[in-house]
Amino acid sequence: MSYEVTKTDQQWRDELSPEEYQVLRQAGTERPGTGELLHENREGVFRCRACSAELFRSDSKFDAHCGWPSFFEPKESDAVELIEDRTLGMVRTEVRCARCGSHLGHVFDDAPQTPTGERFCMNSISLTFEDGKSA
Repeated sequence: MSYEVTKTDQQWRDELSPEEYQVLRQAGTERPGTGELLHENREGVFRCRACSAELFRSDSKFDAHCGWPSFFEPKESDAVELIEDRTLGMVRTEVRCARCGSHLGHVFDDAPQTPTGERFCMNSISLTFEDGKSA
C-alpha cells in the first residue's frame, strides 16, 4: 500500500527515538503499564506520533485493564488500516496509521462493554495527545 506520508528508513530513524522507531516502524510493543498515555483522561485528540494524523478522540477511550491505552473506535473509519498479523504463532489484527503506515497496536473484538465491542489496544509511544482546549 502507498501512503500519503512516505519517508526512507533513514529519515524515520533520524526523526524518531530508537524506542519510537522500534514500535512505529518495526511493529514492536511497549511493556504493558508503562506508557505515558495509559491514564490520560483529559478531553482531546490522540494523534500518530510519526505523522500527526488524528486517530482517536478521548470520548472513545476506555479502561480495558490491559496495560495499554484502549479505544472502541478510531475518529474516522479510514484513519487506520487493519492488517492480518500472524506473528507470534497467533492470528491478530494489526492497526496501522492509514496516513503513514506506522504500527500503532492491535484491535480485538473482546470489549462487550463498549458500543462497538472492539478494543483498539494502542502503544502509548505510537501516539501523541493534544489537549481538547487546543484541539
